[in-house]
Amino acid sequence: MAVAPFREIERSYFDLRWHLDPVGATQAGVKTYDDRYGRFSPSALAPHLAALKSIASALEETTADEREDEIDRTALLNEIRVTLRRFERERPQAKNPGFWLSHLLGGLHFLLGRRDRTPEERAVSLAGRLEDVPGLLDDARATLVEPVRVFVETALRINEGGLSLVREVASGLGERVAAAADAAAAAMAAFAHDLERWLESASDQFALGEEDFNFHLHYEHALRDTAPELWRYGLHLKEELELDLAARAKRLDKSKTWQDVADRLRADHPPASALVDAYSGEMARARDFVATHGLVPIPDAPLDVVPTPAFMRPIIPFAAYDPPGAYSPDRTGWFYVTLPDPALPPSTQERLLRDHCRYELGVTALHEGYPGHHLHLVHAQQQPSDTRKVVWTPLTVEGWALYCEDMMGEEGFYQSEEEQFFQRVHLLWRATRILLDVGLHTRGMTFEQAVEHMTTHLRVDRANAEAEVRRYCAEPAQPLCYAVGRREILELRKDFRAAQGKAFTLRRFHDALLRYGGLPVTLIRWGLGLNEQ
Repeated sequence: MAVAPFREIERSYFDLRWHLDPVGATQAGVKTYDDRYGRFSPSALAPHLAALKSIASALEETTADEREDEIDRTALLNEIRVTLRRFERERPQAKNPGFWLSHLLGGLHFLLGRRDRTPEERAVSLAGRLEDVPGLLDDARATLVEPVRVFVETALRINEGGLSLVREVASGLGERVAAAADAAAAAMAAFAHDLERWLESASDQFALGEEDFNFHLHYEHALRDTAPELWRYGLHLKEELELDLAARAKRLDKSKTWQDVADRLRADHPPASALVDAYSGEMARARDFVATHGLVPIPDAPLDVVPTPAFMRPIIPFAAYDPPGAYSPDRTGWFYVTLPDPALPPSTQERLLRDHCRYELGVTALHEGYPGHHLHLVHAQQQPSDTRKVVWTPLTVEGWALYCEDMMGEEGFYQSEEEQFFQRVHLLWRATRILLDVGLHTRGMTFEQAVEHMTTHLRVDRANAEAEVRRYCAEPAQPLCYAVGRREILELRKDFRAAQGKAFTLRRFHDALLRYGGLPVTLIRWGLGLNEQ
């Protein structure tokens, strides 16, 4: 039987993907499904998963004549394997109400925040999605048969912020949107009662387990390491960084620990009224540094630094980056900065502003903007391959941004000992994530133990530590990607340098890597001919 060429199968996959996940389609700039949500009940998922299996079989049987096509075929096949494993075995749709609420709110946020729809298109799509909210939440009630306590607690917070979003949508977009928003808000308020009821009987079984955790390492991130090996790496990196920070702290204050030095320095921050401008200035400094030093081409895609919209503040306590859609004509990325609510007590506002320490702004700006996420993802979206535009692993995307923190320091970006100190503090945080990620999902670490580790070792505020650990519980094998991805890219650079010899330049390495978008580093290594290194 004849098998279709790879690129035809690729197109079939993305057609199915957008049909299964209309919110993902909106985010990518595909308008076809803007007026509805996906359906993830068992009966609705079954035909989609069967179609995914058919596409996977076709991918396994087809051949690719070019190595670059074979790399994309491998990445796409692994993407499907991970999706099937997630829905059939891990089943967040049955355990995590946040899975449903994130889909619901993302569907509204991406319509509201992008400039690639006309006002008329946006109003029609928002009305359709809002009218679909009661049905979506009915599906959620029927499907959430194994709710997990930590996920339910997180969902209650998301739902509260989501109600603010729905109320904001209701204003100024016509009677149909207003009526649909009222019905959606009522459905979400009723769903909050279900969440509170589930708290009484919810399970504490959030851990993925070592077998499934290793599956993600192998197929999502293309790592050879298993959980125990990454645990040992995390311990080694943490010890190395703690010694380094102790030495750096002595240069800043001989009588204090590194934690005490960090606490003192965090008192130096811009006022709330100047915070957005301070980040904008650091983003421009990072962009100019990359351009002046010729480290990587600057894409023609603006990055706007803006205050976090009111409806998003409950789910973005600090800051966040939102890339342009892969197929959107609007190439603008957004960096949101969450300002303290002026209604909060002054002491609480001060505590929140300490997360925006003046000496941390530069490393955050380069991580999120230039040459970090914004530059990386826009370069990915410029590739002709649909797989490279859309498919990515956080191992590469977060690893690249963390690698950039080191690389920019090597090139002289940081202007003070204090900035260099905080860059290492950030790296220690990422090393700790390896231990908490592996510990929570494969070594019996409890939620409380993980929170205690963060508050004790990193001096993280307890509320922030709890929010972090909730995310780690819900996203297994993601938190480790920052530090492990950095390690993989540094190893790749070392081998690329050895292969290039005198021809090596940082620009040559970065250009070569960015052609592969966010595909796993192992596949990039294959594409660069470094498998034997």
